[in-house]
Amino acid sequence: MPDPALCRDCLSADPGPGAACRHCGGRRVVRHPELYTLTIAHVDCDAFYASVEKRDRPELASKPVLVGGGRRGVVAACCYIARGYGIHSAMPMFKALAACPDAVVIKPDIAKYAREGTRIRALMEALTPLVQPLSIDEAVLDLAGTEALHKAPPAVTLARLARDVEREVGVTISIGLAANRLMAKLAVGRDKPRGFAVIGAGEAAAWLAPQRVGVLPGIGPAAARRLETAGITRLGQLAALDDRAAVARLGADGPALAARARGEDDRPVNPERETKSVSAETTFEEDLSDLAALEAVLWRMSEKLAARLAGKGLSAGGVVLKLKTAGFESLTRSARLPGPTLLPETLFDAARPLLARAADGSRYRLLGLGAAPLCPAEEADRGDLADPGAPRRAAKWRAVEALRERFGSASVVAGRSLRNTDKS
Repeated sequence: MPDPALCRDCLSADPGPGAACRHCGGRRVVRHPELYTLTIAHVDCDAFYASVEKRDRPELASKPVLVGGGRRGVVAACCYIARGYGIHSAMPMFKALAACPDAVVIKPDIAKYAREGTRIRALMEALTPLVQPLSIDEAVLDLAGTEALHKAPPAVTLARLARDVEREVGVTISIGLAANRLMAKLAVGRDKPRGFAVIGAGEAAAWLAPQRVGVLPGIGPAAARRLETAGITRLGQLAALDDRAAVARLGADGPALAARARGEDDRPVNPERETKSVSAETTFEEDLSDLAALEAVLWRMSEKLAARLAGKGLSAGGVVLKLKTAGFESLTRSARLPGPTLLPETLFDAARPLLARAADGSRYRLLGLGAAPLCPAEEADRGDLADPGAPRRAAKWRAVEALRERFGSASVVAGRSLRNTDKS
């Protein structure tokens, strides 16, 4: 009996045995034994930032496009034409332009991308309440139990979603369909752009076995090197370890790693996924080493971080300072706060000593400030005997934010932020 099949162009479940659909002639036919029983999907927009820019500027359709912050910044996103030159996200812009001097560089418009991401997410949420956003352009969906509602199995519903996103938003998405989140994540990377890849429950372990350990999400370069030092280079070797052997060779995390190497993953799709980090950073037009200049930037990042925390209903229980040297070496320093805060001055005061210790004459190209751990906003700046003025300062900051929202961000400016040292 032939495998279940689906034409992604006309959505026919009976496209015929050939490479092309017998109804529409389309060649995007998917065949898989478990096509109509799998329910977990990973949806990822294709080169999202660059795709939105190409949609809005059709004359760029055939050109390599980089989205990023100028020659001193990094590539935030690049189109597939640019990827053909070896360019990838997070690559320093000067290296990307050296590889492709004719590339068109566009400054990111995060507000626009967020609007388009919200439109796509609304299309997903019309299919199932179980949509877990992973980023502005990526989410995982659980479509179990939706067949009666949509009068179609999840595979058809997802193919229809891809078609609707193209028609209504003007960008493309890729879909990975599997039995769990881990395998759906791996599947989506197999067939981009405009892809639809399926990895069934029955084939997951065999598909993973020959892959190098670094393929598994969560195993970065350093972890891969540690595994390889232990003689484990392929996921099949990792999967073969029982719990006792995994603990002996890899420590407490060994059994969980071995289970994932077998394709096992019991994480549910959680629409209420907790925000793990909130931060703000900027790359300078010129390297900075002077403490006063760096402090001026730190203040602006403190204000940005405070605003972003408030927008997410969160506060900071500590701060994390991030610096990147002129030689692209990353440094991080952290400090806990006496209590959660939403005040930029408190964030600044906590991070300033960290910055002072790092300002040893080294030249820096980037500064960032993050909040960790995260706390509920209602716990912030309550005041105590050690700091009875915190509620008053919090009320003052809320008033400043209200004025900025009404009259613009430049309507109320702190004196320490006036020094113009970056273009953030």
